[in-house]
Amino acid sequence: MRFIPGRVKPKTKIVVEVVVVKVVVVVVTVVVVEVVVVKVVAVVVVVVKVVVVVVVVVVVAVVVEVVVVVLEVVVVVVKVVVVVVIVVVVEVVVKVVVVVVVVVVEVVVVKLVKAKVVLVVVVAVVVVVVVVVVVVEVVVVVVVVVVVVLVVVVVAVIQVVVVVSYG
Repeated sequence: MRFIPGRVKPKTKIVVEVVVVKVVVVVVTVVVVEVVVVKVVAVVVVVVKVVVVVVVVVVVAVVVEVVVVVLEVVVVVVKVVVVVVIVVVVEVVVKVVVVVVVVVVEVVVVKLVKAKVVLVVVVAVVVVVVVVVVVVEVVVVVVVVVVVVLVVVVVAVIQVVVVVSYG
């Protein structure tokens, strides 16, 4: 074949078609990859955000639960300490009162034996000792009730603050 001016050689035509096809393939590939990559990245970002939120919520919930458990343990320890202290104090006070009363009764009885009023004094001392013991027991019960109520109120306030603060 010989070359005629104005006509495209068949070989040139094939080269141009190949180049056009390659350009179209590259453009389509770039557009498709760009759209797919953008969508995939967007989905990954959303998934990561959801995972982060879930992890933060779970961690906060666990921390709040741990704080509540620690506070409950503290309340129990405080109750035990208060009861032990009150029992020890009452026991010591009662022992001291009994010792004092016995000493006083011995001294008074020895002195009053001569005055023949021993029976009246002994009865009076016994009545006083009984009244003192009853009063001490009532005071101890009132103190224990007040302390327990205060501890329960403080714990309730702390729990309300934790619930309101962390939802």
